[in-house]
Amino acid sequence: MSIQWLFDVIQSRKKNFSKSSYTSSLFEEGLAKIAQKVGEEGTEVVVAALAQNDQRLIEEIADLTYHTLVLLAARGLTPADVLVELEKRHK
Repeated sequence: MSIQWLFDVIQSRKKNFSKSSYTSSLFEEGLAKIAQKVGEEGTEVVVAALAQNDQRLIEEIADLTYHTLVLLAARGLTPADVLVELEKRHK
């Protein structure tokens, strides 16, 4: 599995709505809901980092990563766009 693989799955759920897909339901609820989920997951990462075990932190970072990828897709952006920005900062 890779970030690109996960992003491809997310893009597929965006294009091919499924009632049984959580990802599709996020796209249906819209940008505000997706952004809210990113905020919630960010807060949960902070809590896990400060007060929970390593496994819980990994789980919360996974949730944040997933919701961040959904947000990128909702805005028509890709993980490659983020990598370009990171490369600019490295130089």
